Amino acid sequence: MDSKATFRQILAVGELRAIWFAELQSILGDQVARVALSVLVFQRTGSATWPALTYALTYLPDLIGGPLLGGLADRYPRRAVMVCSDVVRALLVAVLAVPGIPLPVLAAVLVVVQLANAPFTAAQAAVLPSVLSGDSYVLGQSLLKITNQIGQLAGFALGGAVIAAIGPGRGLALDAVTFAVSAVVLRLGVRARPASGASGPATSTLRRLSAGARTIWRDRRLRALVGLAWLAGFVIVPEGLAVPYAAEIGGGAMTAGLLLAAHPAGIVLGVFALGRLVRPEIRLRLVGALALGAIVPLAAFWFRPSLPYAAGLLVLSGMCAAYQVTASTTFMRLVPDTERGQAFGLAGSGLIAVQGIGLIAGGLLVGVLGSPATTVSVIALAGLVVAVPATRAWRHVAPPHPL
Repeated sequence: MDSKATFRQILAVGELRAIWFAELQSILGDQVARVALSVLVFQRTGSATWPALTYALTYLPDLIGGPLLGGLADRYPRRAVMVCSDVVRALLVAVLAVPGIPLPVLAAVLVVVQLANAPFTAAQAAVLPSVLSGDSYVLGQSLLKITNQIGQLAGFALGGAVIAAIGPGRGLALDAVTFAVSAVVLRLGVRARPASGASGPATSTLRRLSAGARTIWRDRRLRALVGLAWLAGFVIVPEGLAVPYAAEIGGGAMTAGLLLAAHPAGIVLGVFALGRLVRPEIRLRLVGALALGAIVPLAAFWFRPSLPYAAGLLVLSGMCAAYQVTASTTFMRLVPDTERGQAFGLAGSGLIAVQGIGLIAGGLLVGVLGSPATTVSVIALAGLVVAVPATRAWRHVAPPHPL
């Protein structure tokens, strides 16, 4: 039986501290940069459409970057992949900070910046099982998840103030500095390891993609975990409808902001509680139940709850959504080390895709139903139809003990 680790124990590991610090300051910089880009484009165009499209460009390239570039984390040493990705992003974001950069050039550079994010995240996810083992690995992933959520909340909260104080150009320069700092920290703080993949002639991208897909498809446990992870496509819908739902219950921007913050806050609470209070073998058994629990509270939006109740439902959903950490760590330990980067890239890109589909579906359905509250509840009920068989599939194949 795997003993339960503590945050103090994992933070005593120097490599984990380096990865964690690099992640924290980079996330803060990224969120400030997203605000800076939106402000910069709005100032240049005077249009509300172009900032929204620019914001989308900070996410959409990951859809192709994950499958196409995630395999680099298997082909080359993972520390080198992370450091090189950071250096590339630092240089490119510095270009974005140049005053008067043409908008088409800005968009093109931004796409390349996001493409460089794919091999970094794949390498980070793939190297972590080599840094930590057993329950320490799960808790390390939990720490990164908590850091990510808190960093996003703090970054958005501070981003406006930072940009107001120093301007969008300097805000982008600040993000470039965070990438450079991350590269130095990882180069000095993470031990060099040889590439995990084959050292023979480079295989084609198509072959790497098909190999990664076969790895996932042939293992019923991996298929079940991917299915459970992709339920996030249903859970994300309230985020896309936060502003119209706030208007539906008589609120404004403050109400929408509180609704948007509720789910990430719940995730932080859930990840912390699972890591500190629940034994590893229990976490594994709870994955399916928590996946259902992330969706069930959203069905209660049918009753159009007021702000306190709506926020409470979203916090509860977020707490249950903490199962994603257990699912992702189990997934990575089931995948052979030589294929972790590619498999992570495929699964992660699919996760982004289903979240995008969920947001689009919510936007289209609310136009038909006319009520954000009804839309959230209807999509939640559809999610339960998918979640129940996914949960049953996991129950039949789940390992009896943590890996």
